[in-house]
Amino acid sequence: MDKIEELLTRGVENIYPDKETLEKVLRSGKKIKLYQGFDPTGPQLHIGHMAGLMKLRQFQKLGHKVIFLIGDVTATIGDPSGKTTARKVLSREEVNENAKNYTKQASKILDFEGENPVEVKFNSEWFDKMSALEFAAITHHLTYAQISERDLFQERKKANQDVYMNEFFYPLLQAYDSVAMDIDLEVGGNDQMFNMMMGRKLIRNMKQKEKFVMTLSLLSDAQGKKIGKTEGNVIALDSKSEDLYGMIMKLPDEVIIKCFELITEVDLADIERIKNEISGGENPMKFKRDLAYELVRMLNNEEAAKSAAEHFDIVVRAKETPEDILEKEVDSKTIVDLLVEVGFASSKSDAKRLLDQRAVKIDGEETSAEQSFETGESFVLKSGKLKFIRVKVK
Repeated sequence: MDKIEELLTRGVENIYPDKETLEKVLRSGKKIKLYQGFDPTGPQLHIGHMAGLMKLRQFQKLGHKVIFLIGDVTATIGDPSGKTTARKVLSREEVNENAKNYTKQASKILDFEGENPVEVKFNSEWFDKMSALEFAAITHHLTYAQISERDLFQERKKANQDVYMNEFFYPLLQAYDSVAMDIDLEVGGNDQMFNMMMGRKLIRNMKQKEKFVMTLSLLSDAQGKKIGKTEGNVIALDSKSEDLYGMIMKLPDEVIIKCFELITEVDLADIERIKNEISGGENPMKFKRDLAYELVRMLNNEEAAKSAAEHFDIVVRAKETPEDILEKEVDSKTIVDLLVEVGFASSKSDAKRLLDQRAVKIDGEETSAEQSFETGESFVLKSGKLKFIRVKVK
């Protein structure tokens, strides 16, 4: 399998209008302009985003013009894809705060500075300049029937649930991104197919241009839920190496092969061999360790991967406290506040959730939300299997 064939098949579900036409363009030597959009509805890119980022990386390595689009306007509206209820509406300030580290996180996979750098764009570049009359003119190119036929909207209607106008307009806004950037190809998860196909129709109507659409398989867990920020099982790209390794080791065995295919550059022949060995009775744990090591290496470096593997063996398998444990003086006088202060929880509600799950220990003993501390107390705080810190209360 050559590089173009792998580009068009690895992790790919569908190509519109068809694979053969896109392959012909790519084999002609023409360099195309493509993009994927990322709405900053949260502060972190996670491994659920990696399938798209890895596909962009493949195109970049072959010399094509890749655009990393940050949907700072569309994020304020909220993509209804996969949602049975409306998303929370975010302010522009919240979106900008979420987006501030997106390029840095994506740079773990994409090259923003080399000979063929990925270009970063924000869709506020065109939407902030657009008047209401100009937007109304765009709506002329798509019909109510075309957008309302979306399965999601039909399901809401059957369930007597509202579809808000901002949700209804979202596909049109995403569609216009392709027009504004004069795109040849849009890449995205298969849950984005409707929005991307709207873009294909819009650019055809407005520019008489045929845009290609490539849908990718989603990285999902054993229950079919996306591994991502909105499903509660986030594994962020900028996680500490030890945490990243440990979280990969907690993934269900069923997703090992899919992870190798979608979010690594391991040779497909080797992935097929791994698949056959697991089917033949080999312990999946061995290959999950290989996966965790490869992801830490790719997102950080070889030394970080070795250190994370050693940490996992010491802390998780041997259940010991690491020797190089971080020490910190803290102000918090309650366990809930302490978990937030040391970064083990993102909020008080998150801290209470960890405590309810009995995931927090003080000097090896489980604790509860009622735990409080006195000035001068010192102890080892542990959250889950991987997070340790020695604290002293001021």
